[in-house]
Amino acid sequence: MSELTKLTLAAARDALKKKEISAVELTGAYLAEMAAGTALNTYVTVTAEKSMEMAKASDARLAKGAGGALEGLPLGIKDLFCTKDVLTTASSHILDGFRPPYESTVTANLWRDGAVMLGKLNNDEFAMGSSNETSFYGPVVNPWRRKGSDAKLVPGGSSGGSSAAVAAKLCLAATATDTGGSIRQPAAFTGTVGIKPTYGRCSRWGIVAFASSLDQAGPITRDVRDAAIMLTSMAGHDEKDTTSVDRPVPDYEAALGQGVKGLKVGIPKEYRVDGMPAEIDALWSRGIEWLKAAGAEIKEVSLPHTKYALPTYYIVAPAECSSNLARYDGVRYGLRVEGRDITDMYEKTRAAGFGAEVRRRVLMGTYVLSAGYYDAYYLKAQKVRTLIARDFAAAFADVDVLLTPTAPSAAFGIGEKTDDPLSMYLNDVFTVPVNLAGLPGISVPAGLSSDGLPLGLQLIGRTFDEETLLRAAYAVEQAADFKAAPEAWWKA
Repeated sequence: MSELTKLTLAAARDALKKKEISAVELTGAYLAEMAAGTALNTYVTVTAEKSMEMAKASDARLAKGAGGALEGLPLGIKDLFCTKDVLTTASSHILDGFRPPYESTVTANLWRDGAVMLGKLNNDEFAMGSSNETSFYGPVVNPWRRKGSDAKLVPGGSSGGSSAAVAAKLCLAATATDTGGSIRQPAAFTGTVGIKPTYGRCSRWGIVAFASSLDQAGPITRDVRDAAIMLTSMAGHDEKDTTSVDRPVPDYEAALGQGVKGLKVGIPKEYRVDGMPAEIDALWSRGIEWLKAAGAEIKEVSLPHTKYALPTYYIVAPAECSSNLARYDGVRYGLRVEGRDITDMYEKTRAAGFGAEVRRRVLMGTYVLSAGYYDAYYLKAQKVRTLIARDFAAAFADVDVLLTPTAPSAAFGIGEKTDDPLSMYLNDVFTVPVNLAGLPGISVPAGLSSDGLPLGLQLIGRTFDEETLLRAAYAVEQAADFKAAPEAWWKA
C-alpha cells in the first residue's frame, strides 16, 4: 500500500496545501490501489482519464494558491449520484448505458470545491438492500475477515461499495445515501465513519430516487473529522429540490474538539431488543461510560413506538419505491426489451431489468397503495410515522443526543441471509427510526467482535444539529481509539 493512501482526508488536504504532495501523485496512488483491489468489486466504473485531468487542474489551482476546500482530494461516488457524461446505473441492469446529461447537486458541490472523481461505486440495486448483494454487478466484498476464516463477508448495504472502498483505502472518502440505515450500517460493518444528515440538509436532486421522503445523501469516511469536512462541502440549499432546506451550512470541522462536558446523552430503553448479542450490549455500555467520563450526563429516555418502526418503514419505503420506479419502462433511456406491443415491451423490459429484491419491493409497494389496502396499510403507517417522530421530539426536550448500537450484529457472510428477507430487514432495526423522523445520525467504529470484526455505535441528534452530533461522535472516537484495520488479503 502506498504511503499516500494511508493519509486521512484532512492530512491529505493539508499536505496538498503545503505542496508536500501533488494531486496527480495522490490520484495516481489511488488508481494503482484500485487496480490491485478489484477482488473487492467496489467500483463499477473507473474514470482514470477524467481523474488525472481533474488532478492536473487541481495542481494548477493549488500552485496559484487558489484551491478549494477539497482541492485535489480523490473521492469515490456511489453509483446512485448522476455524474454528467459518466455511466450512472444505480447498479441496475435497467439503466444500462445511461450517461446523464447533468450533474447531481451534491457531486457538483464536491467538484466546485476541487475534489477529484475516481469512479462510481457499487451499491445494492436502486439502494434496496442491507448487504450489497442485490447489485446487477455482483456483491461487494468486505475487506475485513473473521479471525481464522477466509469466508467472504458483506460490507453492509446499500452503500457497501462506498464503505468497503473507504475501509480498503481505495478512495479518500466516498459519497453514500441513507434511506433506512444505508450509510450507518455499512460504516459499522467496515470500521468506518458514516453520517446521515438531517432530511433536507443535502440536496436530493440528481440522486436516483428510492423513497423520496426518506432518502438523504451523506459521506462515509475514515474518521469523524473527515466526515465533518465532507459534509460541509456536500450540504447546502438547492432550489431544484423542494425538500432542500434554506439555512446556512456551519463549519462542521470547527465544532470538533469542543468536548461533551454538560451535554445530556439519552439512552433509549426500547433499543435493548430481545436476542441482542451480549457483545453489542457490552459495547453500548462502554460507550455510555466513555461519554460519562468525558463529562456528559447520561439519562434513560423512552421511545415507545420504536417497535413499530421496521414494519412502518417496510410499508412507506416500498410504496414510494413503486411510484419512483414506474419511470423505468424502456421508452426513454436504459434497457429496452422489444415486445409485441408497448405493454409487452414494458413488461419484458421491467422483468429483465429489475432484480429480485427490487421486484419484491415494487410489488409490496403497489399492494399497499392499491385501492382496497391504502387506508389499512399506507395511511396507518404514515400515522405511526408521526408518532415515532413525536417520541424523538419528546426525548430531545430532555437530552441533546441519543446513543445506541448501529447494527444488531457484526458483518455476516455473503449468501448467509439472501434467502431470508425478514432476517435481512432486521439489520436496520436501530437505524430506520432516524429516517422516519428525518433526524441526523452517525456511526462511529468503537470496538471489535469476538471474531475480530468492527462494531459501531450510533449517535442520533436533533434536526439540523449536526454540530452537536459530530462533537459527541468525536468524543466517542477519541475514547474508543479504534486503530484496527483489515489485512490486505485482496491483493494476494
